[in-house]
Amino acid sequence: MAEKEHSLSENRVRRIGREVHAVCPQFDPEAFARDVVGDLPRLGLKDRIARTSQGLSTYLPVGGLQAVDILLRSLPPSPEEAGITNDFGFYIYAPHSRFVAEHCRTGEDLERALDALRRLTSYFSAEDSMRFFITDFPTKTFKVIESWTGDPDHRVRRLASECTRPRLPWSARIPVDLDAGVPIIGRLYGDDSRFVTQSVANHLSDIAEDDLPLVLDILGRWRAEGHAAEKEFGFIAREALASRLKKGDAAAYDFLGYPSDPPVELSPLRLESNHLRIGERLVFAVDLTATGAAKLRVNYMLSSPTRTGKRRVKAYVLKTTAVQAGQTIKLSKQHALTSTSTVTLAPGKYTLEIQVNGRPSAPAEFHVADV
Repeated sequence: MAEKEHSLSENRVRRIGREVHAVCPQFDPEAFARDVVGDLPRLGLKDRIARTSQGLSTYLPVGGLQAVDILLRSLPPSPEEAGITNDFGFYIYAPHSRFVAEHCRTGEDLERALDALRRLTSYFSAEDSMRFFITDFPTKTFKVIESWTGDPDHRVRRLASECTRPRLPWSARIPVDLDAGVPIIGRLYGDDSRFVTQSVANHLSDIAEDDLPLVLDILGRWRAEGHAAEKEFGFIAREALASRLKKGDAAAYDFLGYPSDPPVELSPLRLESNHLRIGERLVFAVDLTATGAAKLRVNYMLSSPTRTGKRRVKAYVLKTTAVQAGQTIKLSKQHALTSTSTVTLAPGKYTLEIQVNGRPSAPAEFHVADV
């Protein structure tokens, strides 16, 4: 609750009202805020955005593109003057993009609506709203998105990659081919903004969930082209393949120079305790001895029960290193057994496994009781 209140709180809704009223005196900021704020406590973040957009529609004296023009004029002169100190922007401007998607998604309004989202993304990233236009007008929208890859604003360039991601979190899937955005990110992987290249990597990671060979082919082609600096290309490749590395895919390890059959031997896992409670720390250690030189990525895999009876497996990076023949490395970790906002731990039997370059070790079991 605290996060969503901070992201789109009563104070921020009132600020929207003041900014819109400053350029449109007919807009009643008090009535708008009173109407919207009353519903906020029972709503999640996305519903708060939608509800605030609905409030704008109710109290703006005009609709469609005329209303969007008012919203654009209500923006502070620059993101910096709006108080924005990060690339992503303020949630206070998310309802503006939502308004465009809800009220200007027509063939007649398409060009101006997309340009409005281009401008709004500098104040709050507009990829979620863009998905509606891609769904309804894929060909025309993609053509506009391609032009954004050369925009002087890195936030617009990042939008081009982000809005076309196959598995964009918290957003609806778009009915296009898995590789539809590849030509777009192919123009962006050499970008000088990490905000952009992080999105490119995330875009490839989405594709890799369904087609790892395609991603390896794309990365191989990009590496040969050399448009990205070696360090940045390495970052993109690691991020793009991160989820496949955690799943132990040999091809992903081999691409990054980690031999999928590493020349190492592991000692049995040593657990400080086999009986723990939720909220305590799992403390473990293992010794790794190299029988040859190799680049290594060591993960630990934690398998746990869930409240529904299914098992959850999560992978965590323990160490990345290079070893020489005969070298022994002592690895240890303290892992907090605590619930988070997205994962609730359950009591029961847990298993711990070490994975070296995707190759698993013999697991160790331990039991976790309630607090």
